[in-house]
This record gives sequence, C-alpha cells and structure tokens, in this order.
Amino acid sequence: MGTVRFGIIGMGNMGLSHAKYVRDGEIKGAELTAICDQSPEQVERAAAALGGNLKRFTSADELFASGSVDAVLIATPHYDHPELAIQALKHGLHVLIEKPAGVYTKQVRLMNEAAAASDRKFGIMYNQRTNPMYMKLRELIASGELGEIKRFSWIITDWYRSQAYYDSGSWRATWAYEGGGVLINQCPHNLDLMPWTLGMMPERIRAFCHYGKHRDIEVEDDVTAYMEFANGATGVFITSVADSPGTNRYEVTGDNGKIVIEHGKMTFWRNRIPESEFNRTNEKVFGRPEVWECSIPVPEGIGSQHRGITQNFVNAILHDEPLIAPGEEGINGLTISNMIHLSSWLDDWVKLPIDEELYLKLLQERIEASRTRKKTNVRKQTVSIDGSY
Repeated sequence: MGTVRFGIIGMGNMGLSHAKYVRDGEIKGAELTAICDQSPEQVERAAAALGGNLKRFTSADELFASGSVDAVLIATPHYDHPELAIQALKHGLHVLIEKPAGVYTKQVRLMNEAAAASDRKFGIMYNQRTNPMYMKLRELIASGELGEIKRFSWIITDWYRSQAYYDSGSWRATWAYEGGGVLINQCPHNLDLMPWTLGMMPERIRAFCHYGKHRDIEVEDDVTAYMEFANGATGVFITSVADSPGTNRYEVTGDNGKIVIEHGKMTFWRNRIPESEFNRTNEKVFGRPEVWECSIPVPEGIGSQHRGITQNFVNAILHDEPLIAPGEEGINGLTISNMIHLSSWLDDWVKLPIDEELYLKLLQERIEASRTRKKTNVRKQTVSIDGSY
C-alpha cells in the first residue's frame, strides 16, 4: 500500500478539521476519499467546504462496506466511538478514534478485544502526547532521574467554559449525550497524561464531584480526587470549568526531588543526593538535602498535535512505526474518570478493578433522568452518529 485512503466519520468541528488537513496533503502517505455523517445536511456542508470528488455517506455501515477507504478516523459523540471502531475493525479497516475512548470501560474493553483480534492498526487522538513538555517528563521518570515517585498533584482549572458554551447545544453537558462533564469532555488528555507520564495507575480513588455547582448543567463541573498507588505514592487531581483565571500546574515529587510544569516551563528542583539516602545518613536535627533548581531544556512549542498523531498512525500502517498513542491505552484515563465518578456517586473509596456493571447501572439511571434523553439504552451498545459534535 503506497497511500492510505481515509474516511472520516462525524462532520462536526473536529471531524471537519481533521478532514481539511488530510485533504490539504499535510499527512504524507494519506488521501481523503470519503466523509460520513448521519445528517445529510452535515455531509453536504462538509462536502462544500472540502471540495473535490469525495464519496459521501450517511451510514457508517455503507462506508465500511464501500471499499473506498483503508482507514477511518472516528470523530462522533463519545458513546459511539467503541461500537463504530468495532464495526470498522471487523471490516478490516485501520481505526483512529477521537478522545475519549468511550464513556464507560466495559464498552471500551470490548473495543480493545476487537482490536487485539484483528491485524489492523488502532490508535487514539491523544495529541498531547506529542507535547515536548510531557514527553520530557515521561522520559525523566522512566529513566529513573526523578527516583521513586512519592506524590503528584495536578491542578488543571483553566478549562473555563461559560454558560453560553453549554447553552449552545442541548446535547452539551448531559449524561445522555456526553456521559459526563469536565472529566469526559475537557480532561481526557490530562487523565491520559497522568498515568502515561507516571508509568502507573492508581489502585484506589476517593473523589468529590460537584454537579451543576457553577453552571446550569446536570453533570460535574468541579472535581477533587485523591489517589493512592501500589508503591505508596499519592496524588491529587483538581479540575473545574469555572475558575478565572485558572491554573495548570502539574507537580511530581520523587526521591530525587520534584518536577513542576507550569506556564510553559519545566523546572526540576533536584536533591543533590536522594532524600531517602540523606535521611539514612543525616545526623543534624534540622538537616535537609541540598537542592539545585534546574531549568529543564524543552523544545519550544506544543508539538505536532493532531497532525502528528495522524501522521504517526499513517506511518504505522505503511511502515509499521510504533504508535505514539495506541488505541488500547484509551482505557487507562477512562478508568480513572469512571473511578472518580463512581466514588462520588457512592460517597466512598473505589478500587481497581472497577466494578464495571455497577458503574454502568448507575450511569444508566442518570441517562434515564437526563434532560436530553438518548434514544437507546447504552447497555444495548446501539450505534448512532450525531453530526453536531
């Protein structure tokens, strides 16, 4: 195969954005050949904006069976990502999905199983993995430069969204259509980067979510979660859509010091000797390790982002290049999101492995009471494509 023929499903803002850079030849080895959306109007608007001789579909099944594409990029609402991916894989297509992987882990686990049973490439649009800052942090932790991790804190409250944002679509911030609020809509990248950079998942979580505290919505708009890890490390994750000005500060402390990412800079306060070694040998009552403040050099900019993930996906198909963001890893951040929700709903600790059936039951209750009712029961795994993503 010399060129990967792309079909994009979901012609909302993100789908159209992906379509434009593929159409414009910005992805080497890729060609846009088809677009798909349940709404005929969305398809026609997208076709007019994109130009060219694109095949147009209002049915994903027809696209999958058409023989006009080798790979699909799925940019539909959250609930539909896993089922569409499963169908595409069964048709022998390579699959790249937008974040999040899905809404609940049982659904995503089925998608991962389908990918494992296929010989197709499966990726997820975790474009923040191309950000040099987070790539460097992951490298420093994995190499042992920071030593054993003791704690992390991530205050990510610069996801500001006004009431006008939520009022712009009746589907926004509803259990029925989005499956949650700030955790599932704004924070999937952060919830992915946390275990990706730390190299470990929390074993248990105690979380507190506020639903419609700051905005007239039914889902969470303010979250504080405390996490514990197998090695004894702890962590705190705080997010909100209503802080102005907000904060984005990611701090990781290890035996060798701490690394802070904030305001586009990475600083390593490095212990001259590991804290644990100092503690064993120190005899001074108020002694403390000597600390060096080191500015970590990181390439400027935010990385290749969406185009980088898409190019890597194409390279994986054509040249077997390792994926930056394998689709199977989408379950990690979603597991944390589900654990936070479940802890809040139960007002109790939630441990791994998460009780997927209980989560699904309680989610379904919220869907049934949602302001905007989804037509299908999520447990039936029924596909629908909504162009207003």
